[in-house]
Amino acid sequence: MRLSRTITIWLAGAAVLLPVSACSSEEPAPGKVPQAAASVAPSEEPAEVNAHPFTGKPYDVLKPVLAVKIENTAAGKPQQGLKSADIVYVEQVEAGLTRIMAIFSSRLPSKVGPVRSARISDLHIAPQFGKPAFSYSGAQSKMLPFIAEASLFDVGDSRNPGAYFREPGRFAPYNLFANTKRLLAEAPKASKAKDVGFTFGDAPAEGGVPRKSYTVKWPAARFTFAWSEARKKWMIWQDGKKDMAAEGGQLGAPTIVVQYTKTERSQFHDSNDSYTPLVHTTGKGKAIVLREGKAYKANWERESEKDGTTFTTESGEPMNFAPGQVWVALASRKPVIP
Repeated sequence: MRLSRTITIWLAGAAVLLPVSACSSEEPAPGKVPQAAASVAPSEEPAEVNAHPFTGKPYDVLKPVLAVKIENTAAGKPQQGLKSADIVYVEQVEAGLTRIMAIFSSRLPSKVGPVRSARISDLHIAPQFGKPAFSYSGAQSKMLPFIAEASLFDVGDSRNPGAYFREPGRFAPYNLFANTKRLLAEAPKASKAKDVGFTFGDAPAEGGVPRKSYTVKWPAARFTFAWSEARKKWMIWQDGKKDMAAEGGQLGAPTIVVQYTKTERSQFHDSNDSYTPLVHTTGKGKAIVLREGKAYKANWERESEKDGTTFTTESGEPMNFAPGQVWVALASRKPVIP
């Protein structure tokens, strides 16, 4: 049973809108919530505001989806634009390292990067968004036919060089950035944001274990998510260092999903003959959902690549996320909550 993706706001007294959700002061809710006219008499009738399918926050109009592959090693940090992403996927790539695919729709930064090459796992994640615009900087030649057939609009640097530029003060290949408006201009028919299985609302009444932090490991990368009560976010550390944004401040999100998946060798490999992992994001599996200082055991399910991914509690109820940005760490080890 899917929760409704609308937020009900009660008007009372002088017809003042109560807050839609408890949002961090660092991340104002996108879109405008309709305000009650001064002439309207006090009413006990509820007014409904649509909740964005990616963030659970109010919105006016659903906008096109842009997916961008972003570098995630020390050489490419700090990254630009991640603070504005609706969803951030962390994927394993060659040599046990990780790379990011950031999903933008409700908010669009002016530029994003460093933009890096695509991986086969991206093509299996993208279809749940319909046919998004996909920004990347090259791919293995063997993979190009797969990109051509994938459910996406190719706005990579080879097809749309005018949307990309080299950022001063950085060195190649970690200096390629993209103008997001120009990327979307090249994909006028890109799918608009739609239901991808997420539900937002109150945390489950039972099942959460208080946690100050939670660490996820890949063969050559480590993320730690630490709860900040003051910021109402899980602040992010990578490989023991604060994960900082080029715009300033440390990256963090109100909801972190550690989605445990099957990861195996694909038919692709890099120039050093290090194999490219294939992360399976369809089927069923276990997850840990971090929100509001607690860790919840959850189950995930995605029937096909065109379907979204649903998350449920161990008792089968929807596993609600906190409104705001969602990070999804695609890991391969079994979840453990001490």
